[in-house]
Amino acid sequence: MCPFCYIGKRKFEDALSRFPDKDKVEVVWKSFQLDPSIKTNLSLSLTEHLAASKGWSIEQTRQIQSQVVNMAAEVGLNFDFDRAVVANSFDAHRFIQLAKTQGLGDAAEEELFRAYFSEGKNTADHETLVQIGIKIGLVEHEIRQVLESDAFASEVQQDIYEARQIGLRGVPHFVFNDRYSVSGAQHPDTFLGALNKAFAEWKQTHTPTDHSADSGASCSVDGVCE
Repeated sequence: MCPFCYIGKRKFEDALSRFPDKDKVEVVWKSFQLDPSIKTNLSLSLTEHLAASKGWSIEQTRQIQSQVVNMAAEVGLNFDFDRAVVANSFDAHRFIQLAKTQGLGDAAEEELFRAYFSEGKNTADHETLVQIGIKIGLVEHEIRQVLESDAFASEVQQDIYEARQIGLRGVPHFVFNDRYSVSGAQHPDTFLGALNKAFAEWKQTHTPTDHSADSGASCSVDGVCE
């Protein structure tokens, strides 16, 4: 639900595409909620919601949204805030946690971002999540079982707790090998610099005689997004 998370994802992907050892990088998406108290409300526009929650005027809110739309366009994204649905993200985060168990976390993130920012879909709606899940390769009955229960709720809460423990209050936030971090939708070169630094140190602990370097071990990047 944070536009800068989607923009930041694209900028990070730009950097990763130019990173020589990208095949050794594992990206893990973490859950976060900027405002857990948000209630899904189909009768309220996102513009009205932001104006009320931030204390902005409608005109000021639209100006800020226009600036964000332009920022998104610069990285090839089409934002349509007029269609966006005010929705609580907790079930969507549980859905992402399910997708992660099958190596589909990134695909789930991408489709949810597109659904929310570009397609005007209600990402709190279970049928919407089921259709997104089927699209990325999840099994329908497994998605429904998760959504109709409290499955993966603890995983979402654990991610949020860990983020709070390191003092994180905003997103996006990228952590490289638990050592270096980049906050915000930074320039791709900033992400590339962090990748290079983290990977150089990672290589020092994975020498040619260390067979773990050839058995699926990877330099990790944790992306925290709403």
